[in-house]
Amino acid sequence: MDTLKIIKETKLIAILRNADPNNILPIVKTLYKAGVRAIEVTMNSPKALESIELIANEMKGKVVVGAGTVLDAESARLAILSGATFILSPTVNKDTIRMNKKYGAVSIPGALTPTEILEAYEYGGDIIKVFPTTTMGPEYIKDLQGPLPHIPLLPTGGVDLNNVEDFIKAGAVGVGLGSALVNTKVEITDGYYDDLEKTAQSFYNKVNSEKGRA
Repeated sequence: MDTLKIIKETKLIAILRNADPNNILPIVKTLYKAGVRAIEVTMNSPKALESIELIANEMKGKVVVGAGTVLDAESARLAILSGATFILSPTVNKDTIRMNKKYGAVSIPGALTPTEILEAYEYGGDIIKVFPTTTMGPEYIKDLQGPLPHIPLLPTGGVDLNNVEDFIKAGAVGVGLGSALVNTKVEITDGYYDDLEKTAQSFYNKVNSEKGRA
Protein backbone atom coordinates (compact mmCIF):
# COMPACT_ATOMS: atom_id res chain seq x y z
CA MET A 1 0.00 0.00 0.00
CA ASP A 2 1.21 3.48 -0.88
CA THR A 3 1.08 5.20 2.50
CA LEU A 4 1.50 8.77 1.27
CA LYS A 5 -1.14 8.28 -1.41
CA ILE A 6 -3.61 6.80 1.07
CA ILE A 7 -3.19 9.69 3.52
CA LYS A 8 -3.68 12.28 0.79
CA GLU A 9 -6.65 10.47 -0.76
CA THR A 10 -8.59 9.74 2.43
CA LYS A 11 -7.50 12.95 4.20
CA LEU A 12 -7.87 11.46 7.68
CA ILE A 13 -5.40 10.16 10.24
CA ALA A 14 -7.07 8.67 13.30
CA ILE A 15 -4.93 9.24 16.40
CA LEU A 16 -5.12 6.53 19.06
CA ARG A 17 -3.66 7.88 22.29
CA ASN A 18 -3.69 5.84 25.50
CA ALA A 19 -6.15 3.31 24.13
CA ASP A 20 -6.44 0.04 26.02
CA PRO A 21 -4.32 -2.43 24.00
CA ASN A 22 -7.19 -4.92 24.22
CA ASN A 23 -9.46 -2.49 22.40
CA ILE A 24 -7.03 -1.47 19.66
CA LEU A 25 -8.09 -3.97 17.03
CA PRO A 26 -11.87 -3.50 17.47
CA ILE A 27 -11.36 0.27 17.26
CA VAL A 28 -9.31 0.00 14.07
CA LYS A 29 -11.78 -2.39 12.46
CA THR A 30 -14.61 0.00 13.25
CA LEU A 31 -12.70 2.95 11.77
CA TYR A 32 -11.96 0.88 8.67
CA LYS A 33 -15.67 0.20 8.15
CA ALA A 34 -16.23 3.96 8.05
CA GLY A 35 -13.52 4.60 5.45
CA VAL A 36 -10.56 5.53 7.67
CA ARG A 37 -7.38 4.02 6.25
CA ALA A 38 -4.58 5.70 8.24
CA ILE A 39 -4.13 4.87 11.92
CA GLU A 40 -1.65 6.56 14.26
CA VAL A 41 -0.67 5.00 17.59
CA THR A 42 1.11 7.49 19.83
CA MET A 43 4.36 6.27 21.30
CA ASN A 44 3.38 7.40 24.79
CA SER A 45 0.50 4.92 24.80
CA PRO A 46 0.67 1.63 26.70
CA LYS A 47 2.24 -1.14 24.62
CA ALA A 48 2.55 1.20 21.64
CA LEU A 49 4.99 -0.93 19.65
CA GLU A 50 2.94 -4.08 20.26
CA SER A 51 -0.19 -2.26 19.11
CA ILE A 52 1.51 -1.03 15.94
CA GLU A 53 2.68 -4.56 15.18
CA LEU A 54 -0.80 -5.96 15.83
CA ILE A 55 -2.45 -3.50 13.45
CA ALA A 56 0.23 -3.99 10.81
CA ASN A 57 -0.27 -7.76 10.88
CA GLU A 58 -4.02 -8.07 11.40
CA MET A 59 -5.07 -5.22 9.09
CA LYS A 60 -2.43 -5.68 6.41
CA GLY A 61 -3.62 -4.45 3.05
CA LYS A 62 -6.54 -2.61 4.65
CA VAL A 63 -5.01 0.23 6.64
CA VAL A 64 -1.62 1.87 7.02
CA VAL A 65 -0.34 2.26 10.56
CA GLY A 66 1.99 4.91 11.87
CA ALA A 67 3.55 6.06 15.11
CA GLY A 68 2.86 9.45 16.67
CA THR A 69 4.49 11.59 19.34
CA VAL A 70 7.87 10.37 18.08
CA LEU A 71 10.53 12.56 19.67
CA ASP A 72 13.77 10.95 18.51
CA ALA A 73 15.32 8.88 15.75
CA GLU A 74 15.61 5.67 17.77
CA SER A 75 11.91 5.71 18.61
CA ALA A 76 11.17 6.16 14.93
CA ARG A 77 13.39 3.20 14.06
CA LEU A 78 11.71 0.93 16.60
CA ALA A 79 8.26 1.94 15.38
CA ILE A 80 9.19 1.29 11.76
CA LEU A 81 10.60 -2.12 12.64
CA SER A 82 7.30 -2.87 14.37
CA GLY A 83 5.39 -2.12 11.18
CA ALA A 84 4.84 1.65 11.09
CA THR A 85 4.95 3.10 7.59
CA PHE A 86 4.58 6.74 8.65
CA ILE A 87 6.00 8.71 11.55
CA LEU A 88 4.50 11.83 13.13
CA SER A 89 6.29 14.14 15.52
CA PRO A 90 5.09 17.21 17.43
CA THR A 91 8.37 18.98 16.64
CA VAL A 92 11.07 19.27 13.97
CA ASN A 93 13.90 16.83 14.57
CA LYS A 94 16.34 16.46 11.68
CA ASP A 95 17.69 13.10 12.88
CA THR A 96 14.19 11.66 13.13
CA ILE A 97 13.36 12.79 9.59
CA ARG A 98 16.60 11.26 8.33
CA MET A 99 15.78 7.97 10.04
CA ASN A 100 12.36 7.92 8.41
CA LYS A 101 13.93 8.51 5.01
CA LYS A 102 16.53 5.82 5.64
CA TYR A 103 13.83 3.22 6.23
CA GLY A 104 11.43 4.48 3.59
CA ALA A 105 8.75 5.68 6.00
CA VAL A 106 6.57 8.71 5.32
CA SER A 107 7.82 11.55 7.51
CA ILE A 108 5.33 13.96 9.09
CA PRO A 109 7.19 16.33 11.44
CA GLY A 110 5.27 18.91 13.45
CA ALA A 111 5.79 22.65 13.07
CA LEU A 112 3.85 25.85 13.59
CA THR A 113 5.59 28.94 12.25
CA PRO A 114 6.37 29.49 8.55
CA THR A 115 10.09 29.19 9.32
CA GLU A 116 9.64 25.86 11.12
CA ILE A 117 7.35 24.53 8.41
CA LEU A 118 9.81 25.38 5.65
CA GLU A 119 12.73 23.89 7.57
CA ALA A 120 10.81 20.67 8.24
CA TYR A 121 9.99 20.37 4.54
CA GLU A 122 13.55 21.11 3.43
CA TYR A 123 14.85 18.48 5.87
CA GLY A 124 12.73 15.90 4.05
CA GLY A 125 9.27 16.00 5.61
CA ASP A 126 6.69 14.56 3.20
CA ILE A 127 3.78 16.29 4.92
CA ILE A 128 4.12 18.88 7.67
CA LYS A 129 1.86 18.54 10.67
CA VAL A 130 0.76 22.03 11.66
CA PHE A 131 0.55 21.71 15.43
CA PRO A 132 -1.19 22.85 17.45
CA THR A 133 -4.00 24.44 15.44
CA THR A 134 -6.39 24.63 18.39
CA THR A 135 -6.23 28.42 18.58
CA MET A 136 -4.99 29.11 15.04
CA GLY A 137 -7.96 27.74 13.11
CA PRO A 138 -8.49 27.14 9.38
CA GLU A 139 -7.61 30.72 8.46
CA TYR A 140 -4.02 30.05 9.51
CA ILE A 141 -3.75 27.20 7.00
CA LYS A 142 -5.13 29.52 4.33
CA ASP A 143 -2.59 32.19 5.27
CA LEU A 144 0.27 29.68 4.98
CA GLN A 145 -0.84 28.73 1.47
CA GLY A 146 0.22 32.17 0.26
CA PRO A 147 4.00 31.89 0.72
CA LEU A 148 4.16 28.08 1.04
CA PRO A 149 1.68 26.62 -1.48
CA HIS A 150 4.01 23.75 -2.38
CA ILE A 151 4.17 22.31 1.14
CA PRO A 152 1.50 19.72 2.10
CA LEU A 153 -0.01 20.67 5.47
CA LEU A 154 -1.84 18.47 7.98
CA PRO A 155 -3.45 20.44 10.81
CA THR A 156 -3.73 18.56 14.10
CA GLY A 157 -5.21 19.70 17.39
CA GLY A 158 -8.54 21.48 17.56
CA VAL A 159 -10.02 19.80 14.48
CA ASP A 160 -13.63 18.68 14.95
CA LEU A 161 -16.79 18.04 12.96
CA ASN A 162 -17.67 21.73 12.99
CA ASN A 163 -14.46 22.94 11.30
CA VAL A 164 -12.93 19.96 9.50
CA GLU A 165 -14.40 21.01 6.13
CA ASP A 166 -13.01 24.50 6.60
CA PHE A 167 -9.50 23.12 7.13
CA ILE A 168 -9.72 21.13 3.90
CA LYS A 169 -11.14 24.10 1.99
CA ALA A 170 -8.28 26.23 3.36
CA GLY A 171 -5.81 23.95 1.61
CA ALA A 172 -4.91 21.19 4.08
CA VAL A 173 -4.11 17.83 2.47
CA GLY A 174 -5.69 16.12 5.46
CA VAL A 175 -6.24 16.33 9.20
CA GLY A 176 -5.12 14.49 12.30
CA LEU A 177 -8.02 13.55 14.57
CA GLY A 178 -7.60 12.66 18.22
CA SER A 179 -10.32 12.67 20.86
CA ALA A 180 -12.79 14.32 18.48
CA LEU A 181 -12.85 10.97 16.69
CA VAL A 182 -11.54 8.33 19.11
CA ASN A 183 -12.16 9.22 22.74
CA THR A 184 -10.15 6.72 24.76
CA LYS A 185 -11.18 8.22 28.11
CA VAL A 186 -14.78 7.00 28.02
CA GLU A 187 -15.94 3.58 29.05
CA ILE A 188 -16.32 1.00 26.28
CA THR A 189 -20.03 0.14 26.28
CA ASP A 190 -22.24 -1.80 23.87
CA GLY A 191 -22.92 1.36 21.92
CA TYR A 192 -19.35 2.66 21.83
CA TYR A 193 -18.41 1.13 18.51
CA ASP A 194 -21.68 2.12 16.85
CA ASP A 195 -21.09 5.72 17.91
CA LEU A 196 -17.47 5.54 16.78
CA GLU A 197 -18.46 4.28 13.35
CA LYS A 198 -21.05 7.04 12.95
CA THR A 199 -18.56 9.73 14.00
CA ALA A 200 -15.87 8.37 11.70
CA GLN A 201 -18.33 8.22 8.81
CA SER A 202 -19.32 11.83 9.44
CA PHE A 203 -15.70 12.95 9.32
CA TYR A 204 -15.05 10.90 6.19
CA ASN A 205 -18.07 12.34 4.40
CA LYS A 206 -17.15 15.90 5.29
CA VAL A 207 -13.53 15.77 4.13
CA ASN A 208 -14.35 13.81 1.01
CA SER A 209 -17.39 15.75 -0.16
CA GLU A 210 -16.39 16.68 -3.70
CA LYS A 211 -12.91 15.63 -2.56
CA GLY A 212 -13.03 18.40 0.00
CA ARG A 213 -13.33 20.89 -2.88
CA ALA A 214 -9.54 21.03 -2.62
